[in-house]
Amino acid sequence: MIDTHSHIYEPTFSADREAVVRRAREAGVETILLPNINMESIGQMLDLCQQYPGYCFPMMGLHPTDINPTTYRKDLADMESLLAAPDHPYIAVGEVGLDYYWDKSLAREQEETFRIQIEWAIGYHLPLSIHARNAHRQLVAALAEYQGEPLSGVFHCFGGTKEEAEELLQFTDFALGIGGVVTYKNSPLPETLTAVPLERIVLETDAPYLAPVPYRGKRNESAYVAEVLRKVAYIYNVSEKEAEDVTNNNAKRIFKRINVR
Repeated sequence: MIDTHSHIYEPTFSADREAVVRRAREAGVETILLPNINMESIGQMLDLCQQYPGYCFPMMGLHPTDINPTTYRKDLADMESLLAAPDHPYIAVGEVGLDYYWDKSLAREQEETFRIQIEWAIGYHLPLSIHARNAHRQLVAALAEYQGEPLSGVFHCFGGTKEEAEELLQFTDFALGIGGVVTYKNSPLPETLTAVPLERIVLETDAPYLAPVPYRGKRNESAYVAEVLRKVAYIYNVSEKEAEDVTNNNAKRIFKRINVR
Protein backbone atom coordinates (compact mmCIF):
# COMPACT_ATOMS: atom_id res chain seq x y z
CA MET A 1 0.00 0.00 0.00
CA ILE A 2 1.03 3.59 -0.61
CA ASP A 3 -0.25 6.27 1.76
CA THR A 4 -0.28 9.20 -0.66
CA HIS A 5 -1.06 11.84 1.97
CA SER A 6 0.16 11.76 5.56
CA HIS A 7 1.39 14.37 8.05
CA ILE A 8 3.19 12.05 10.47
CA TYR A 9 5.96 14.66 10.79
CA GLU A 10 3.60 16.83 12.87
CA PRO A 11 4.28 17.32 16.59
CA THR A 12 1.35 15.10 17.60
CA PHE A 13 3.58 12.14 16.62
CA SER A 14 6.69 13.35 18.47
CA ALA A 15 6.39 10.85 21.31
CA ASP A 16 5.98 7.71 19.20
CA ARG A 17 6.92 8.51 15.59
CA GLU A 18 9.24 5.52 15.26
CA ALA A 19 6.45 3.23 16.44
CA VAL A 20 4.05 4.86 13.97
CA VAL A 21 6.41 4.09 11.10
CA ARG A 22 6.99 0.57 12.38
CA ARG A 23 3.24 -0.07 12.53
CA ALA A 24 2.88 1.26 8.99
CA ARG A 25 5.53 -1.15 7.72
CA GLU A 26 3.94 -4.03 9.61
CA ALA A 27 0.55 -3.18 8.09
CA GLY A 28 2.04 -3.42 4.59
CA VAL A 29 2.56 0.27 3.81
CA GLU A 30 5.49 0.43 1.39
CA THR A 31 5.65 4.21 0.91
CA ILE A 32 4.42 7.31 2.74
CA LEU A 33 4.09 10.65 0.94
CA LEU A 34 4.34 13.79 3.07
CA PRO A 35 2.70 17.03 1.93
CA ASN A 36 4.14 20.23 3.35
CA ILE A 37 1.86 22.90 4.84
CA ASN A 38 3.94 25.99 5.70
CA MET A 39 7.49 27.25 6.24
CA GLU A 40 7.68 25.86 9.78
CA SER A 41 6.83 22.30 8.74
CA ILE A 42 9.59 21.95 6.15
CA GLY A 43 12.35 21.05 8.60
CA GLN A 44 10.22 18.51 10.45
CA MET A 45 9.18 16.88 7.19
CA LEU A 46 12.71 16.69 5.79
CA ASP A 47 14.06 15.28 9.05
CA LEU A 48 11.57 12.42 8.79
CA CYS A 49 12.48 11.76 5.15
CA GLN A 50 16.18 11.68 6.05
CA GLN A 51 15.44 9.23 8.84
CA TYR A 52 13.52 6.94 6.47
CA PRO A 53 15.07 7.41 3.01
CA GLY A 54 13.26 5.64 0.21
CA TYR A 55 10.22 5.21 2.45
CA CYS A 56 9.03 8.74 3.28
CA PHE A 57 8.97 11.29 0.46
CA PRO A 58 8.41 15.07 0.82
CA MET A 59 6.28 17.52 -1.13
CA MET A 60 6.58 21.30 -1.20
CA GLY A 61 3.63 23.65 -0.92
CA LEU A 62 1.77 26.26 1.09
CA HIS A 63 -1.57 25.07 2.45
CA PRO A 64 -4.46 27.50 1.83
CA THR A 65 -5.31 27.81 5.52
CA ASP A 66 -1.67 28.54 6.39
CA ILE A 67 -1.46 31.68 4.29
CA ASN A 68 -0.21 34.68 6.25
CA PRO A 69 -1.42 37.79 4.40
CA THR A 70 1.73 39.72 5.29
CA THR A 71 4.33 37.07 4.46
CA TYR A 72 2.81 34.65 1.95
CA ARG A 73 4.59 36.06 -1.09
CA LYS A 74 7.96 35.78 0.63
CA ASP A 75 7.03 32.30 1.83
CA LEU A 76 6.19 31.32 -1.73
CA ALA A 77 9.47 32.73 -3.02
CA ASP A 78 11.43 30.83 -0.37
CA MET A 79 9.58 27.62 -1.18
CA GLU A 80 10.15 27.99 -4.88
CA SER A 81 13.87 28.47 -4.27
CA LEU A 82 13.86 25.00 -2.69
CA LEU A 83 12.13 23.51 -5.73
CA ALA A 84 14.61 25.24 -8.02
CA ALA A 85 17.63 23.70 -6.27
CA PRO A 86 19.41 20.97 -8.22
CA ASP A 87 18.68 17.45 -6.95
CA HIS A 88 15.88 18.64 -4.67
CA PRO A 89 13.99 15.79 -2.93
CA TYR A 90 10.42 16.95 -3.56
CA ILE A 91 8.12 14.57 -5.40
CA ALA A 92 5.10 16.90 -5.77
CA VAL A 93 3.72 20.39 -5.20
CA GLY A 94 1.48 20.07 -2.19
CA GLU A 95 -0.51 20.51 -0.11
CA VAL A 96 -2.05 23.36 -2.09
CA GLY A 97 -5.51 24.51 -3.05
CA LEU A 98 -8.54 26.43 -1.79
CA ASP A 99 -10.40 26.30 1.52
CA TYR A 100 -13.43 28.50 2.15
CA TYR A 101 -14.91 26.41 4.95
CA TRP A 102 -13.89 28.55 7.92
CA ASP A 103 -13.06 31.90 6.39
CA LYS A 104 -13.31 33.56 2.98
CA SER A 105 -11.50 36.74 3.98
CA LEU A 106 -8.30 35.59 2.23
CA ALA A 107 -10.01 34.21 -0.86
CA ARG A 108 -8.00 36.45 -3.18
CA GLU A 109 -4.71 35.48 -1.56
CA GLN A 110 -5.69 31.80 -1.67
CA GLU A 111 -6.49 31.96 -5.37
CA GLU A 112 -3.28 33.83 -6.15
CA THR A 113 -1.24 31.33 -4.13
CA PHE A 114 -2.94 28.37 -5.80
CA ARG A 115 -2.25 29.68 -9.29
CA ILE A 116 1.40 30.34 -8.45
CA GLN A 117 1.76 26.79 -7.22
CA ILE A 118 -0.01 25.34 -10.27
CA GLU A 119 2.64 27.12 -12.30
CA TRP A 120 5.36 25.53 -10.15
CA ALA A 121 3.93 22.13 -10.99
CA ILE A 122 4.08 22.94 -14.69
CA GLY A 123 7.51 24.55 -14.55
CA TYR A 124 9.17 21.89 -12.39
CA HIS A 125 7.32 18.93 -13.95
CA LEU A 126 5.75 17.82 -10.69
CA PRO A 127 2.24 16.60 -9.81
CA LEU A 128 -0.09 18.51 -7.51
CA SER A 129 -1.61 17.39 -4.21
CA ILE A 130 -4.75 19.53 -4.07
CA HIS A 131 -6.84 20.42 -1.03
CA ALA A 132 -10.31 21.84 -1.69
CA ARG A 133 -13.00 22.50 0.89
CA ASN A 134 -16.20 24.40 0.10
CA ALA A 135 -14.46 25.51 -3.09
CA HIS A 136 -15.29 22.94 -5.76
CA ARG A 137 -16.51 25.45 -8.32
CA GLN A 138 -13.53 27.76 -7.83
CA LEU A 139 -11.13 24.81 -8.00
CA VAL A 140 -12.51 23.59 -11.32
CA ALA A 141 -12.42 27.12 -12.73
CA ALA A 142 -8.80 27.64 -11.67
CA LEU A 143 -7.61 24.36 -13.20
CA ALA A 144 -9.61 24.93 -16.37
CA GLU A 145 -7.41 27.93 -17.09
CA TYR A 146 -4.51 25.49 -17.52
CA GLN A 147 -6.22 22.98 -19.81
CA GLY A 148 -3.66 21.70 -22.27
CA GLU A 149 -0.77 22.12 -19.84
CA PRO A 150 1.04 18.98 -18.60
CA LEU A 151 -0.67 18.85 -15.21
CA SER A 152 -1.26 15.79 -13.06
CA GLY A 153 -1.97 15.09 -9.43
CA VAL A 154 -4.44 14.07 -6.76
CA PHE A 155 -7.60 15.71 -5.47
CA HIS A 156 -6.82 14.95 -1.84
CA CYS A 157 -9.53 13.88 0.59
CA PHE A 158 -12.27 13.70 -2.03
CA GLY A 159 -15.72 13.35 -0.52
CA GLY A 160 -18.05 14.81 -3.09
CA THR A 161 -20.91 13.72 -5.35
CA LYS A 162 -20.84 11.73 -8.57
CA GLU A 163 -21.28 14.98 -10.47
CA GLU A 164 -18.32 16.57 -8.68
CA ALA A 165 -16.21 13.48 -9.30
CA GLU A 166 -17.07 13.63 -13.00
CA GLU A 167 -16.06 17.28 -13.16
CA LEU A 168 -12.73 16.60 -11.47
CA LEU A 169 -11.95 13.54 -13.57
CA GLN A 170 -12.21 15.59 -16.74
CA PHE A 171 -8.65 16.49 -15.77
CA THR A 172 -7.40 13.25 -17.20
CA ASP A 173 -4.06 12.89 -15.40
CA PHE A 174 -5.55 13.35 -11.94
CA ALA A 175 -6.88 10.84 -9.41
CA LEU A 176 -9.17 11.14 -6.40
CA GLY A 177 -7.53 10.68 -3.00
CA ILE A 178 -9.71 8.35 -0.92
CA GLY A 179 -9.24 8.20 2.84
CA GLY A 180 -10.98 7.29 6.05
CA VAL A 181 -14.24 9.07 5.21
CA VAL A 182 -15.09 6.20 2.84
CA THR A 183 -15.47 3.92 5.89
CA TYR A 184 -17.96 6.14 7.75
CA LYS A 185 -21.45 4.71 8.19
CA ASN A 186 -23.38 7.58 6.59
CA SER A 187 -20.77 8.63 4.05
CA PRO A 188 -22.09 9.04 0.48
CA LEU A 189 -18.61 8.28 -0.84
CA PRO A 190 -19.12 4.53 -1.45
CA GLU A 191 -22.08 5.35 -3.70
CA THR A 192 -20.09 8.05 -5.48
CA LEU A 193 -17.25 5.64 -6.19
CA THR A 194 -19.56 3.31 -8.11
CA ALA A 195 -19.23 5.86 -10.93
CA VAL A 196 -15.43 6.20 -10.62
CA PRO A 197 -13.01 3.68 -12.19
CA LEU A 198 -10.61 2.06 -9.74
CA GLU A 199 -7.82 3.28 -12.02
CA ARG A 200 -8.66 6.86 -11.02
CA ILE A 201 -8.24 6.64 -7.24
CA VAL A 202 -5.34 6.50 -4.80
CA LEU A 203 -5.34 5.68 -1.10
CA GLU A 204 -4.46 8.08 1.71
CA THR A 205 -4.89 8.69 5.42
CA ASP A 206 -4.41 12.44 5.96
CA ALA A 207 -2.93 11.40 9.32
CA PRO A 208 -3.43 12.60 12.02
CA TYR A 209 -6.89 13.59 10.75
CA LEU A 210 -9.98 11.63 9.62
CA ALA A 211 -9.16 8.22 11.04
CA PRO A 212 -11.16 5.40 9.47
CA VAL A 213 -13.53 3.06 11.25
CA PRO A 214 -12.80 1.38 13.68
CA TYR A 215 -10.41 4.16 14.78
CA ARG A 216 -12.75 7.08 14.07
CA GLY A 217 -12.30 9.88 16.60
CA LYS A 218 -8.74 8.84 17.40
CA ARG A 219 -5.44 10.06 15.98
CA ASN A 220 -5.05 8.72 12.47
CA GLU A 221 -1.79 7.13 11.31
CA SER A 222 -0.45 5.63 8.10
CA ALA A 223 -1.01 2.02 9.15
CA TYR A 224 -4.74 2.68 9.05
CA VAL A 225 -4.67 3.01 5.26
CA ALA A 226 -5.25 -0.76 5.41
CA GLU A 227 -8.83 -0.04 6.53
CA VAL A 228 -9.32 2.25 3.54
CA LEU A 229 -7.98 -0.45 1.23
CA ARG A 230 -10.35 -3.01 2.74
CA LYS A 231 -13.36 -0.76 2.14
CA VAL A 232 -12.27 0.13 -1.39
CA ALA A 233 -11.87 -3.55 -2.29
CA TYR A 234 -15.40 -4.18 -1.01
CA ILE A 235 -16.87 -1.26 -3.00
CA TYR A 236 -15.23 -2.39 -6.23
CA ASN A 237 -15.90 -6.08 -5.57
CA VAL A 238 -12.26 -7.04 -6.05
CA SER A 239 -9.70 -8.71 -3.81
CA GLU A 240 -7.64 -6.55 -1.49
CA LYS A 241 -4.58 -7.61 -3.49
CA GLU A 242 -6.09 -6.32 -6.73
CA ALA A 243 -7.23 -3.08 -5.11
CA GLU A 244 -3.75 -2.62 -3.66
CA ASP A 245 -1.99 -3.34 -6.95
CA VAL A 246 -4.19 -0.97 -8.95
CA THR A 247 -4.05 1.91 -6.48
CA ASN A 248 -0.28 1.48 -6.03
CA ASN A 249 0.17 1.65 -9.79
CA ASN A 250 -2.04 4.74 -9.92
CA ALA A 251 0.12 6.44 -7.28
CA LYS A 252 3.36 5.51 -9.02
CA ARG A 253 2.01 6.79 -12.32
CA ILE A 254 1.25 10.20 -10.80
CA PHE A 255 4.15 10.54 -8.35
CA LYS A 256 6.85 9.47 -10.78
CA ARG A 257 9.78 10.54 -8.60
CA ILE A 258 9.06 7.81 -6.05
CA ASN A 259 9.91 5.23 -8.72
CA VAL A 260 13.52 6.26 -9.20
CA ARG A 261 14.80 6.64 -5.64
